[in-house]
Amino acid sequence: MTQPPSYKSTGGLIRIVRAFGYSLQGLGAAWRHEAAFRQETLLAVVLIPLGLWLGDSATERLLLAGMVVAVLIVELINSAIEALADAISTDHHPLLGRAKDIGSAAVLLTLLLTGAAWACVLIPRWL
Repeated sequence: MTQPPSYKSTGGLIRIVRAFGYSLQGLGAAWRHEAAFRQETLLAVVLIPLGLWLGDSATERLLLAGMVVAVLIVELINSAIEALADAISTDHHPLLGRAKDIGSAAVLLTLLLTGAAWACVLIPRWL
């Protein structure tokens, strides 16, 4: 019995190009279908340059801008969990609901951590 060719086993530059294309498709899907991702992306467009400008050192700039990127990363993972849960069933199921709630909690914690990081960097300057 022959098996179909595995696209995952492709190596080298072709794999990198395909992976990049899939990543762009994922970003596009998140933008089209996820209001929270659109809102957080628009906020990131403002906050990332602001963080780069407000940071006094490379470490502060990385912390301020990087935490905003972390919010987008966790939102993408949460959106993937929600899409997968909805693909399995749109009916209420306690485990699917739990998965969605846990993903949402991860976003919340990342937002809180981002706010704390910004506060730790900026508040001492104003006191």
